[in-house]
Amino acid sequence: MLENVGVSDVRHVLVLPDREAAEEVADALGERFALDEEPRTVRDELAGEDDAEDAQWLVLLRDEAGRLDPQELDAFVGEWEGWREEP
Repeated sequence: MLENVGVSDVRHVLVLPDREAAEEVADALGERFALDEEPRTVRDELAGEDDAEDAQWLVLLRDEAGRLDPQELDAFVGEWEGWREEP
């Protein structure tokens, strides 16, 4: 049986309440954390909901080196009323 030894999640998912907040966070992340790769912003509709009002926006960050501190990201995204999803 193969095991995933030493494999870690190499991304962070930041959840924002709207598109404007997600775009602001994506822009500000590069300035604040000196990222190697531009964050990706995507719209995530809640299960079973078609209404745009019920959509959340996600900002995806790759962090293969594990250099981004989750607590700092939590505090940072909290400034836009968002949160970081736990892996």
